[in-house]
Amino acid sequence: MKVFNLGFILFILFFISCNKEQKNTPDDSAIRDRYFNLEKIGWKSRSYTQMVDDIGFTATEVPIQYYLLKDQGVENLRQVDSLYEENKRERVIEFVFQQDEEKDLLGKDFTGMEYTDAVKYMSFGLTNDFYVVTSRKDTIPCSGVNFERNYKIAPFQKVLLFFSGIDPNDKIQLIYNDYLFRKGTLKFKFKDPFTPIAL
Repeated sequence: MKVFNLGFILFILFFISCNKEQKNTPDDSAIRDRYFNLEKIGWKSRSYTQMVDDIGFTATEVPIQYYLLKDQGVENLRQVDSLYEENKRERVIEFVFQQDEEKDLLGKDFTGMEYTDAVKYMSFGLTNDFYVVTSRKDTIPCSGVNFERNYKIAPFQKVLLFFSGIDPNDKIQLIYNDYLFRKGTLKFKFKDPFTPIAL
């Protein structure tokens, strides 16, 4: 009988402690819904492509939350949301260069320079070729470029462009002065900022 009472008391204590843990765990369902809706619309759904001669230039605005979730995971969404609040004035744009016949664009035929010089330019020189104009007519220079090397495996070249100090509700236009392929000035207008959608 004592064993039964002791087991019953331990079960009650365990049940009470579980309820306390559930009450102490903050509700992150609103955050989870926002991120689910961003994922549902495709994260990278705002792509704009321009063809000049035989080269396609594609600009895609990617929400900063995508990279935060990729880095932090989904275990602590409150922390991810807190990081987003600290970095919400940052913008990341994925920019892809691709030739119609899938030739390597960094060759001398396209750039007019040696292959290694073209790679260096993609890594370090492109920063000066991009800027953003906001809906308030502010001009924001590119604060950094990350060239994703593919070592001739993929038929395109991709860079990530970073811009700082932009209101998250501002509409932006990306301006690219193409000095690498000498195709002139290209403009990509992103119609709407990414806004959380509640269903």
